[in-house]
Amino acid sequence: MEKILARLNDRQRAAVEQVSSPLLVLAGAGSGKTSVITSKIAYLVREKKMAARHICAVTFTNKAAKEMRERVNQLLSREEAKGLIVSTFHSLGLEIIRKEARHLDYKSGFSLFDTEDAKALIRDLMHKDAQVDAEIIQQVQHAISQWKNDLIEPEEAAELHQDEPSYRLAAEVYAAYNRHLKAYNAVDFDDLIRLPVLLFQQQPERLEHWQHRLHYLLVDEYQDTNASQYRLVKQLTHLRQTFTVVGDDDQSIYAWRGARPENLAQLSDDFPHLKIIKLEQNYRSTGRILKAANQLIAHNPHLHEKSLWSQLGFGDPIRVIQCANEEAEAERIAAEIMTRKLKQQAQWKDFAVLYRGNFQSRLLEIKLQAFQIPYKISGGTSFFARNEIKDIMAYLRLLINPADDNAFLRIINLPRREIGPSILEKLANYAKGRGVSLFAACHELGLESQLKPQQLERLRRFTQWIDGIMQRCEQEDPLAAIGEMIRDMDYEAWLYQNASSPKIAERRYANVWILIESLQTTLQRMQEDDPSLGIKEAIARLVLRDLLEQQQEEEEVDKVQLLTLHASKGLEFPQVFLMGMEEDLLPHRNSIETGQIEEERRLAYVGLTRAQQQLTLTLAKQRKTYGEMLNCTPSRFLDELPQEDLQWEGLKNTAEESLEAQQARKKDRIAMLQAMLGNS
Repeated sequence: MEKILARLNDRQRAAVEQVSSPLLVLAGAGSGKTSVITSKIAYLVREKKMAARHICAVTFTNKAAKEMRERVNQLLSREEAKGLIVSTFHSLGLEIIRKEARHLDYKSGFSLFDTEDAKALIRDLMHKDAQVDAEIIQQVQHAISQWKNDLIEPEEAAELHQDEPSYRLAAEVYAAYNRHLKAYNAVDFDDLIRLPVLLFQQQPERLEHWQHRLHYLLVDEYQDTNASQYRLVKQLTHLRQTFTVVGDDDQSIYAWRGARPENLAQLSDDFPHLKIIKLEQNYRSTGRILKAANQLIAHNPHLHEKSLWSQLGFGDPIRVIQCANEEAEAERIAAEIMTRKLKQQAQWKDFAVLYRGNFQSRLLEIKLQAFQIPYKISGGTSFFARNEIKDIMAYLRLLINPADDNAFLRIINLPRREIGPSILEKLANYAKGRGVSLFAACHELGLESQLKPQQLERLRRFTQWIDGIMQRCEQEDPLAAIGEMIRDMDYEAWLYQNASSPKIAERRYANVWILIESLQTTLQRMQEDDPSLGIKEAIARLVLRDLLEQQQEEEEVDKVQLLTLHASKGLEFPQVFLMGMEEDLLPHRNSIETGQIEEERRLAYVGLTRAQQQLTLTLAKQRKTYGEMLNCTPSRFLDELPQEDLQWEGLKNTAEESLEAQQARKKDRIAMLQAMLGNS
């Protein structure tokens, strides 16, 4: 244990050893917060003799949870770490709901609705055409999500907004939406936190059970918690008041999805014995980059002041390049990357270009392609968003929950079974009248009065086939049964019939088997911790992974990284370009109009602190908006940086670059072109 502690600085070590009272660790960017959390888990097990099964560490993404678990496994033996929970907030919520299903009046094997499932249900409840009213449906869905995160139930939402017609409509849909979810034996993503909180409020004995189960709680990225997540933390830790939360109010950039940085301040009120330790030594960036970041964020009000510092040297000046227009900006960034790659013998993956909005990457892509620079855009198509994966996931969802009407409707004609809309409409009306699911309705004798014999025969052929697979999953090897199901329905032929080329069909079919392998791995890992768990729980975990990741994990490749400022949080790169440093872009126009400048400043702060060695800020003098070329104003955030550390190039105040600088850049451009010609 002493070897582990010896790697930490004094404040990190103090945070690890502080166990007797609740603790808030204010961890600045790049200050080693994950080391503190993982070392503290080891300290609790080794020094405080706490069984790992009584410790829970939660964060926000599967990637962060995976990294945390891997680092814990390097510190503790398999036996020492047995039963330890390292998960996302939503995975913890899912585990609570799964174990408390009976007390929540849910049947086991409940379904988890993703965003599209929820939208489809809301659309049906509003009886609107999806395309005509897509924006209204989106607004209603967002309102319901916000209410759930704020623990506002339908009746309260209706009362709060009785004088606002649009919100009153949303509140009515909210009530019906919850009723239908319950009827489908389903929960949505927001319910994964909301339902445990409501359960613990209404049934104190269940809360007491979990309080005795979890003796110590560690929470990462605490500034990103919303109202319901904070309430869950407070409930679980109220008995012992033994927890460590790690966060940074300067990196709270998710207010638009319910995050409340004020939860950091609320802790002191709710836990009077709270200790606070600040981590201010940064292990990522040069001193000059940190000086600029500190001066920028100092313009925001702070409950707890902190100032990052580094032992990595002062570093190069921060370059600010003003270009004639957005096309010149994109070309300049591409040329700079190519030049530095050649001069510094750097790798492509050393460079990242950050921007406020996705639209800013379009021109940049064209310029990077022209220079033959390989790049990767963060937030590509999710593995789970691919149609073939959604198809098979719908089959899996129906296997574990026959009451999942959304899954039933997706797959009933996939591959085609000649079950048309008129048959499904009659089936839905019958099921609604009987108060049963579509799948259950297919088994009822009463349905014979609603459909022609051949129509009924098609439906029952499908449901009997599914019944047989369910039976095999329970009595035999479930993965073999699922594999046979995919082959039996000849899904491969369906893909080849509907793909634009055989190669694409082949790749899609390979994805299906990657999914099944992932299911097998998930099941094996779960059974290592709890042998009583089976295929139902593994599929439920896979559905949750779909919701959390929203993006296929890819191996690290040598490409320039293009990503939004929001997506860049938690990452670091040797060289960072932050483009579009203009008013109406950063800060964004909507934020200026709604008075959200502080959040925009935090977003800029996150961008600056991604850079390890070199930071370049770019902006355009003119930018085309709706076909019209408009003059741009430099971002106010540029004026808030230490001017003595900025090296301006381009058009600022009509001052031209020095002759030496222009000539040096021409030489670099010639060398770059020669290198490109040599490679072609």
